Amino acid sequence: MPQATTKAKIVRAVEELPENATIEDAIERLVFLHKVEVGLKQAQEGTTVSLDDVEARLKRRRQSKQAE
Repeated sequence: MPQATTKAKIVRAVEELPENATIEDAIERLVFLHKVEVGLKQAQEGTTVSLDDVEARLKRRRQSKQAE
C-alpha cells in the first residue's frame, strides 16, 4: 500500500475537522499530527529519550529555576 503524500494527509486532516472548526483548530491538528510523525520516526530510528533521562532533565531544570 503506497504511503499518502503530505498534501493528502493535510487534506484528510482538515476534512475530518468539524464544520465549525477554526483556522487555529486546523493548525493545532496539523502540528499535532506532525509531532506524532516525528516521534514515530524517532522511535523507528532508536533516537528516543528514555524516561530516566527525561526525569533527570526535568529535575535539573527545576533546580536551576529554584536557584534563580
